[in-house]
Amino acid sequence: MKYGNLMLEKKEYVYLKRIINISGYAEDFETKKAIQQLSVELKSANIVDDKEMPIDVIRFNSKVSVTSDSGWDRTIQIVIPKDKDLKQNKVSILTPMGTALFGYSKGDTVVWDFPKGKQNLKITNVIQEGSLNSIQI
Repeated sequence: MKYGNLMLEKKEYVYLKRIINISGYAEDFETKKAIQQLSVELKSANIVDDKEMPIDVIRFNSKVSVTSDSGWDRTIQIVIPKDKDLKQNKVSILTPMGTALFGYSKGDTVVWDFPKGKQNLKITNVIQEGSLNSIQI
């Protein structure tokens, strides 16, 4: 991992903790499992001010290109739950893919337990499309 631990901006961290707390009641097993894994990773995350956030770290509204070890490539945007839209490749932070990538950076390889088994995801690009400060919650 490029920065040692997950890297999160303070306001995004507070928002993420809030939605994790209320999402603990999710009925979908895979969503619950992904949220629990993210919750564990948040305990050792580096929390920084917005001005200290590296440009290549995945955060809310980041467009992320990933390559899997099973051979697929995909570009998605990580969004807050109400903005998810799979037709536009907008993936909620509360999905296994969203939780797997959030806080990692370009060049990192993430090993995550997806519904169909563990996969290695190589983060090949990160483009910032606006932070939590620019979206309405």
